[in-house]
Amino acid sequence: MAQKRIHLIVRGRVQGVYFRAATQREARRLGITGWVRNRPDGSIELVAEGDEDAVKELSSWANHGPSAARVDSVDVRWRGYTGEFPEFQIVE
Repeated sequence: MAQKRIHLIVRGRVQGVYFRAATQREARRLGITGWVRNRPDGSIELVAEGDEDAVKELSSWANHGPSAARVDSVDVRWRGYTGEFPEFQIVE
């Protein structure tokens, strides 16, 4: 399967509900690399790379997130795979 990269902006009640930690756990479970961070506007941003099916699964998961979150919308942008990330991290 092809390697893919995705860039997501997740909006709703997504900060202060362990969304970043849950995203990191899910990405690592799926073997995905990249990063996730809080944005000043209250949304969450993430970039993920890996096997296309795993990246699609993470994107689907982001539409609901952890149980305490309320996801209102997810902006999805597919990008070219770069292989630049050694692991999946929470960044500031």
